[in-house]
Amino acid sequence: MQIMEQGIELVGVANDGEQILNIIKQKEPDIVLLDIIMPHLDGMEVLERIKLSTSKRPKIIALTALGQEKLVQRIFELGVDYYLIKPFNLDVMTKRIRQLLRAPESERTATSLRVLEYCSVDAEVTTVIRKIGIPPHVKGYQYLREAITMIVGDVGILGAVTKELYPMVARKYFTTPSSVETAIRHSIGVAWTRGNLDIINGLFGYTINMVYGKPSNVQFMALIADKLRMEMRA
Repeated sequence: MQIMEQGIELVGVANDGEQILNIIKQKEPDIVLLDIIMPHLDGMEVLERIKLSTSKRPKIIALTALGQEKLVQRIFELGVDYYLIKPFNLDVMTKRIRQLLRAPESERTATSLRVLEYCSVDAEVTTVIRKIGIPPHVKGYQYLREAITMIVGDVGILGAVTKELYPMVARKYFTTPSSVETAIRHSIGVAWTRGNLDIINGLFGYTINMVYGKPSNVQFMALIADKLRMEMRA
């Protein structure tokens, strides 16, 4: 997602919580678009550090796939100004940004509204897994999307899938790591039995032999994350 609107300047894109804090300190954005689930430092920890900081505090829009009352209450306690449930409409996002600064649109300039975005690549991940043939209603769809997103942000987490990745996804969806692993395996199985074989072959090429069955969770997630990371660098 990239905000390209008149009067809005994107001053930074961060891939994890530590980067967000560094860019806030350096760039002093007016608005921060903050995903609650991120590598290294999650959104809650980022909010806690911003709250304790003595520097200029930006307005914060939290992005989350969950709308549980306890979660919403907690993020507002930590200083969030607005939150949006994913997926959301970009026009709505732009409208909320303008409302938060409460300045007439006629007074906007290219540098008057400075925005820092956490790039969660949700849209890109969603596009790929849907093309492969994993529909949103399939058990494990959300877990798989979240896991691949995290890997794109921090490829090192592939070395700790059981100890870190699955538990992080589980905490977000209030379930267990074993349930996350099983559901992801199920969603990959759906792709292999009912998905688009041309798309699958195009994505995976000779790295996966369709004759010998579906790839492991780690293989599947790593290959898609690697494809997306290459596209982002292009």
